[in-house]
Amino acid sequence: MRRSFALSLVLIAALASNAFAIGEARLTGKVLDGAGKPVPNVTITVSTSKGRNFKQVYKAKADGTYAIYLIDGTLSYDFLYEAPGFAPYRENMKLKLGEPNLKDVSLNAANAAAAPAVAVTTIDPGAVAYNEGAALFNQGKDAEAIVKFEAATAAKPDLVAAYAGLARAYYRSKNYSKAIEAANKVIAVDADDADMTAILADSYTLTGNKEKAAQFKSKVPVNPATAFNEAAKAINAGKDADAEPLLKQAIGANPKFAMAYYELGMVYVRSGKSAEARTNLEQYLVLEPNGKEAATAKEMLKYVK
Repeated sequence: MRRSFALSLVLIAALASNAFAIGEARLTGKVLDGAGKPVPNVTITVSTSKGRNFKQVYKAKADGTYAIYLIDGTLSYDFLYEAPGFAPYRENMKLKLGEPNLKDVSLNAANAAAAPAVAVTTIDPGAVAYNEGAALFNQGKDAEAIVKFEAATAAKPDLVAAYAGLARAYYRSKNYSKAIEAANKVIAVDADDADMTAILADSYTLTGNKEKAAQFKSKVPVNPATAFNEAAKAINAGKDADAEPLLKQAIGANPKFAMAYYELGMVYVRSGKSAEARTNLEQYLVLEPNGKEAATAKEMLKYVK
């Protein structure tokens, strides 16, 4: 029986390689009332019809802070700030790319005779230091970036993005204990942060804390490319039993991962599980009818009933 060797590994993006994705824009700030107190139950509707139709509603936290992440920051967006009992505030903005944008907004009570709400732009030393740190990190200057991120957290202890920047920079510098310390501060605020979870899983592994490593590894979303690559290594080592669950994970994370179906089908061919082999090889052909392994898949289907 022909053994299938998965020789071509899928390229994986390096963990925490950039503080910002290309084209991404971020906006953070606070929504306050006329007395400078946080406004409760604020919703921020972000929309645009320029280039594409987009509309999404975000919620500010109880302390008035909010954070908005836009995948396509190249467009201008309409921002509508609303809260029960307050006059709405609307502004059209085109955000800066690759760095956080800061916007504090003051809302007037709906029955107030005061002037319309205006955006209050403040110079925040924490945000300035963070911006400088992000720029240095993206240039690969980790030591300099760490100094700026530390300055940002000192000036603004609740600036979660600065702790995330520290975690990435310390991790890339192989200072895993410091990476753990910073990443845990982010996780304390956002338990679902996938990037910080991955950094903690790897950093705890590298510092020998198996219990903590296992805890965070169980929370890391499956990367289909990583699972496929590990399966390829197992197949090349003749360990089909180890490859099978990894290929299933890859498919579970990406149901259109054609090569994972092909390799799983071949694993089943070699183990004599004809029905499972047929199901996966046929799915491979559905996804890639003219793929590089199409001829082999068609040939193998003649032998599995």
